[in-house]
Amino acid sequence: MIHAEISVYPMATKTTSASFYIAKAIETIQKIENLKYEINPMGTILESDDMDVINKATKQMTETVHNLGINRVEVIIKIDSRKDKHQSGQEKLESIKKHLN
Repeated sequence: MIHAEISVYPMATKTTSASFYIAKAIETIQKIENLKYEINPMGTILESDDMDVINKATKQMTETVHNLGINRVEVIIKIDSRKDKHQSGQEKLESIKKHLN
């Protein structure tokens, strides 16, 4: 299972808000097969069994922001690829929570 956290930062926009661009980028990945995603205040979590799906989502999100007239987009992506165990993002969270007091 592959988990990735992607953060997309449009550069040189007219305002300090990036929410419009982020929303449009997320809209483009909603129908990608074999991809689960979850947004959070600092980025978007992507989940798939296939690295090509993660790469496709990353590319689509970046290109969407460019197509909205933004000439420079910074993308930060963190990937956790695990082959020994099939574990969803929710299962990863539960594993951590059981150790919390």
